[in-house]
Amino acid sequence: MPEIIAPLRETTLDSHAESEVLLPIREVARLTGVNPVTLRAWERRYGLIQPVRTESGHRLYSRTDIDTVHRILDWIERGVAVSKVGKILARDQLPSEPATPSRSDTELEWRQWQAQLRLAISAFDDRELDQLYGQIFSVYSTTVVFQDILMPLWQQLLRHHGSFGQASEWLFFDSFLRSRIACCLQLACATPAPRVLLVAIAGECRELELLVAGLLMSSDKLAVKVLGIGQPLDELTLICERTRPQALVLFSNHSPGAELPSRLNRLAFTLNCPLLLAGDASDLAEQSLSGSSIGCLGNDGRLMPRRLQQFLSGGLDT
Repeated sequence: MPEIIAPLRETTLDSHAESEVLLPIREVARLTGVNPVTLRAWERRYGLIQPVRTESGHRLYSRTDIDTVHRILDWIERGVAVSKVGKILARDQLPSEPATPSRSDTELEWRQWQAQLRLAISAFDDRELDQLYGQIFSVYSTTVVFQDILMPLWQQLLRHHGSFGQASEWLFFDSFLRSRIACCLQLACATPAPRVLLVAIAGECRELELLVAGLLMSSDKLAVKVLGIGQPLDELTLICERTRPQALVLFSNHSPGAELPSRLNRLAFTLNCPLLLAGDASDLAEQSLSGSSIGCLGNDGRLMPRRLQQFLSGGLDT
C-alpha cells in the first residue's frame, strides 16, 4: 500500500490539492523502475522533476511527477540523451493554443472521457469502446480526439505494459484504433484528391503513431497514403516514380542520428517530389536540416497539416 505523507508545509499546499496523493521516493522507484539515486540526479542536475518537500526535507512526488518520469524514460529509449530531455519536455508543455479560463474544465472533460474508455478497455468491450469512440468524435475535432484524448491514454497503457493484464488491454486498444484509422485513410485515398506518401523510418515509431500522423495530415484537398511498416527506404525512389505523389513524408519519433541529414539529402536528390520529415525527430533535426530542401513538419496535429500545405505551396522556409 503506497505511503501517503502528511501534513505538508503550507507553501506546498498552494501548488498541490490537499486531496492529491503524494508518494515517497521509494514508492516512485518501485512504480517506475528508476532507482532513487537517478531520480535525485534528474532533479538536481537537470531539473527534470520538481518534487515537493516535507518539513523534514523528504521528497514527495505527485502523479504528474510520475508521468513525467515515464516520459523521460520514453525519450531515453528513443535515443535522446538525458541532458536534452528537459528542452523537449519544456517544448511539449507549451500551450498549442491561447490559454482560456475554461481550459482546465476542458482538460477535466478529456480525463473523464479517458476514464470511460479505460472501463471499456479493461472489460475488453469492443461495442462500448466503439460507442464511446463515436460519441467523442461528435463533440471534438479529429485533432483533439487523437492528440488530447486517445493517444495520451494509449501511451499510459503502453507505459504500464509490465503489469499483469495491461499488455492485453494495450493490445486491445491499439488494435481497435489501428483498424478505425486505417478505414478512414483508405476512404480518403479513394477520392481523386492529390496524394502524399507517408512512411516510417524503420524501427523508429509504432504503427499507430504513423497512422495517426497520416490521419492528422489529411484534408479534403490532400489524401495521405501510408506505406506499410518495414518499407525499405532505398525503394522509395521507385515508388515515387510510379505513383507521382505531391510529396514524400518520412516519419520518426526517435532521436535523429548524426548521419540523418546526409541520408535524407541523398534520398531527396533521387526523388521527383519534395521530401519532408515529420514526428518528434523532425523537431530535433530541424536545426541540422536548416537550409536544405527538406521540410520539417513537427509532430503537432494542429501544425502538421498547415505546414504541409504551406510547404507544397512554396510558403514554408526550409
